[in-house]
Amino acid sequence: MFVYKCKHLIIYICNMKMIDLKTLEFLYLENFEKNLKGRRILYEDIAPLLQKLSTLFKKEILGYSESNIPIYKISIGTGKTKILIWSQMHGNESTGTKSLFDLFNFFEKNNAELSKEIASILTNCTIQFIPMLNPDGAIKFTRENEQNIDLNRDAVDRKAVESRLLRSVLDDFNPKFCFNLHDQRSIFNVEGTKNPATISFLAPSEDAERTVTKGRKETMCVIVAMNNLLQQVIPNHIGRYTDEFYPTATGDNFQKLGHNTILIEAGHFKDDYEREITRKYNFYALLQGIYFISTENDFWNYKPYYDIPNNDTKFLDIIYKNIKITKNNGIQIVDIGIQLKFKVIANELVAYKHIEKEGDLSNYYSRNYIDAENLDIKELKLSNS
Repeated sequence: MFVYKCKHLIIYICNMKMIDLKTLEFLYLENFEKNLKGRRILYEDIAPLLQKLSTLFKKEILGYSESNIPIYKISIGTGKTKILIWSQMHGNESTGTKSLFDLFNFFEKNNAELSKEIASILTNCTIQFIPMLNPDGAIKFTRENEQNIDLNRDAVDRKAVESRLLRSVLDDFNPKFCFNLHDQRSIFNVEGTKNPATISFLAPSEDAERTVTKGRKETMCVIVAMNNLLQQVIPNHIGRYTDEFYPTATGDNFQKLGHNTILIEAGHFKDDYEREITRKYNFYALLQGIYFISTENDFWNYKPYYDIPNNDTKFLDIIYKNIKITKNNGIQIVDIGIQLKFKVIANELVAYKHIEKEGDLSNYYSRNYIDAENLDIKELKLSNS
């Protein structure tokens, strides 16, 4: 038994099949898809890459978005264990999409150093990918689709055409495992640390009681394997997302239907506002998760899932200290916490400073503290919208 220790976690790796991290880090630059960068990834960015995929992949148009943009399904592998992976269910959450194309490159190049691992995945698993479920939301850089529907809250009513397409794949393909790829805001830190939650995991609940069913245990076990790998390279930067039950959420409903659903939430890393560093760790987690599924039969080692610290909400992109504001007809000195947000103006993605918190922020964390005692708040161009 190998025991890996970090500040808030002891990881027990008992005959668990792991991707060799040194080899993976060496190979990553070769598999990095250089044509996809930044936060705003559109269908027009991925379309030429889809066309370039070799015959190793089967590709087909699954359907069309509300504004008639193609939504593709990509398939690879011949094994009996079925895995479904989708990204950009929220149009403004593109880190998973970038990671998927890194993963496609990894399979295309058949990296000799990890050929046994690739063979294990492709002979034991059949994987279907939907690399961009919400292309309309990607254009607007919003969570919602063209009809302002949040697809991740549309699993029951399925009012959106994109929700119906995803459900049709689920029903037809009948996967044992699903990976639901999201981005989370930079307000999340790893509980008990000053670190942003760079990657957070969730094994969704199937009911309001958060019952730990056999399916949830299997989901947790895969997350344990992914966490074991990531803790070796970004220790104390991995969190556990709340497992509060959401009756209309996709992950909760798919888990309840018997499809073990792993949520990966890509978050912030130091100075990585384009999420290019996070993208790499998202790729690592995905590959490790898929490889683990391809080698495991029992899925028994789920309890370390609960050792992963919770997400907390105490990280801020900027904290302005001791800033003077006018309030209640008087001058007050407060701290102001900023979260950087993004919106599309003239078809360009623009960052702006959103006021997330105000008051005494001594219990909050940031990489960027600014003494604002002599600054004029009006010149900071802050926003409450």
